[in-house]
Amino acid sequence: MARMPHVEGFAGRSAAQSPKRAGKALREQVPRRSHAAFDHCDGRPGAVASVEESNRGRQPDLVPIRVGRMAASPFAFLRGSAGLMAYDLAHGTPSTGIGAHLCGDAHAGNFGLYGDARGGLVMDLNDFDETVVGPWEWDLKRLAASLVLAGREAGASEDDCLEAARDTVGSYRRTMRLLAGLPAADAWNAIADEELVSHSGARDLVGTLRKVSEKARRNTSARFAAKSTEPDEDGGRDCGGRRFVDAPPVLRRVGDFEAAQVAASLGPYLRTLPEDRHPLLGRYALHDVAFRVVGTGSVGTRSYVVLLLDHRGEPLVLQVKEARPSVLGPHLAAAGFPDPPPAGHEGRRVVLGQKRMQVVSDILLGWTTVDGRPFQVRQFRNRKGSVDPAALAAGQMDDYGRMTGALLARAHSHSADPRALAGYCGKNGELDEAVGAFAVAYADRTEADHEALVGAVRSGRLAAELGV
Repeated sequence: MARMPHVEGFAGRSAAQSPKRAGKALREQVPRRSHAAFDHCDGRPGAVASVEESNRGRQPDLVPIRVGRMAASPFAFLRGSAGLMAYDLAHGTPSTGIGAHLCGDAHAGNFGLYGDARGGLVMDLNDFDETVVGPWEWDLKRLAASLVLAGREAGASEDDCLEAARDTVGSYRRTMRLLAGLPAADAWNAIADEELVSHSGARDLVGTLRKVSEKARRNTSARFAAKSTEPDEDGGRDCGGRRFVDAPPVLRRVGDFEAAQVAASLGPYLRTLPEDRHPLLGRYALHDVAFRVVGTGSVGTRSYVVLLLDHRGEPLVLQVKEARPSVLGPHLAAAGFPDPPPAGHEGRRVVLGQKRMQVVSDILLGWTTVDGRPFQVRQFRNRKGSVDPAALAAGQMDDYGRMTGALLARAHSHSADPRALAGYCGKNGELDEAVGAFAVAYADRTEADHEALVGAVRSGRLAAELGV
């Protein structure tokens, strides 16, 4: 038989190369029990100094909103401090050296429902501002720690919080083992959403997920436009139609020059989309642009909503959101990973990372540049819905942990070989126990960081606008 030539992007056929055996052998160098460790590094930046540094480059008038949101609870602080946790993971925890495309901010609030192209609902990770290739365990540890904090905020017992963290890791481990045993093509799309509850044993969440799904189906561009726009009686910017209504500080109209810059960026954005999407967007006309404040970690960055109307006056709203460099990047070298190559365009980094991790992505996901700054573009209110982990009953925390752990494993398996990760994670609960212990220790650390932030607000060092 003739030898098959090597083709870039395709693996060789060497039987001696076994990812599963390599993953299993790695346990000797980095024992699974070592993941319980969280060493406090002497050079660690203070929590308040870290928040101040992360506020650099943001719009100053919006920074108090960000601080106020982070001060709301320890779980909220964690949501806004992905860079500080990356420092802690890089300097205070072991690294297996196995890389995966990370979400970068895989806390329990960054999973949810969104619409696919046919009007169905998909459940997956849904926030990728920090996406980068790095240690797979960083995402898993952030998820586990966030569940402990969310559980504490919900009033769950310490045993329930620890169980949720352990179950998260156990579900990740078992899902990776399942994916490792499937044919490659089947593994890529495994665990369809209708199978997710039964696969993860999250039956106590069925009622909650049904309510979230019903709400998500109503969370559309049309509903947002109905609440946030008004008839443009005087012709305004674009000769009739509708325009956004000021609702400060969350939504505000912008001047003509700023609106024109955003509008001009949509041409380059179109070139980042597959050509088969162009006729669809070509059936809409641009009517207005407004500035809209976004979630905790992104408050203070530039983010716009763009109102498009079709020939019947039906709206499509796009979000044009600033993409800053990943806060994980500066800490990868300390974990033994090479510095990430220059992104070229941070919006492109976010979009490609999202597409590499999700089974189904927004069909209008792309990127552009506004006034020299990189942005990502996506549909706004595309039937999005999410479970608030801090509002779950104590008996639902472990179910939610198992469900998100399974989704994270599926996302990681698109870039990391599931056979290697399954070989390392193994069959027993040793990794579950270790990461569970880490999650509790890191939740304690986050509570102390949150208290420091609250103290800085009380002393006047940091201005905070609460409840926004």
